[in-house]
Amino acid sequence: MDYYADFLAAATVKTEALKKSWNVAPTDSVYAAAEFKGERQLGTFRWGLLPFWAKDRKMAARNINARAETVAEKPAFRDSFARKRCLIPADGFYEWEPKERGKLPHFIHSIDGKPLALAGLWSSWRDPETAERLKTCTIITGRPNSVVSPIHDRMPVALLHDAWDTWLDPDFHDVDVLLDLLKPIPGRLVTAYPVSTLVNKVQNNVPECIAPLETPAADAD
Repeated sequence: MDYYADFLAAATVKTEALKKSWNVAPTDSVYAAAEFKGERQLGTFRWGLLPFWAKDRKMAARNINARAETVAEKPAFRDSFARKRCLIPADGFYEWEPKERGKLPHFIHSIDGKPLALAGLWSSWRDPETAERLKTCTIITGRPNSVVSPIHDRMPVALLHDAWDTWLDPDFHDVDVLLDLLKPIPGRLVTAYPVSTLVNKVQNNVPECIAPLETPAADAD
C-alpha cells in the first residue's frame, strides 16, 4: 500500500492494505490515486464503474473498461471524465493472443519492474436500497503499442509521470488535451511474455499466474 502511495506521490493514504492479487477480477477492490481538495490521495475503489445515476450494481461488470475513443461522450463515463479522473497502479496486465484453438494469455509489465500508472475514472455511487456509498472505477483502454499489437488490438492506457498532474486535476477541463494524453505507452518501456491459462479463471489467484511459459503451446486451451 505505502509502496503504491510513494510511487504515485500520494500525500495521504485513505485505505487499509489490500490482499495481494495476481488475477484481479471485475468488482474486486483496487488501489487508485485521485485529487481531493488539492491533495493527492490513495484510496480503494471497486473495479467496475457505477455512475451516480445507476439504478443498481448490475452495470458495474460491464464498465470495467472505458474506450479512449468514446470516454468523453459515453453517458456512463462522461461525468467522471470531466472531473473524476484517477491513476490505478498495476504491476502489469494480461492480454490474450488469438490462436487456432482458444487464446494464449500474455503478461505485460514495465521494463524497469516498477508499476504502471493506468489512466482511470472514478465515481461515487449510493445504493438506493441500503444507502451504502461505494467508490468505483474503470480503466481506460486504447490502441496497442508495438509490444502489444502482435498480441491484441487494445491495451490499457498507462500514463507517464509528466502527465499525472494534468490528468488528476479536477479543475482541468480541456477535453482535447486530456484525450491527447490517452496514447499508448512507448513500446521500449514495457515487455511481454506468455503465461499459463491458469489466469483464465478468476479462482486461480496465485503467483503462478504470472510465471513465464518455458515452451509456449502452439494452441491455447
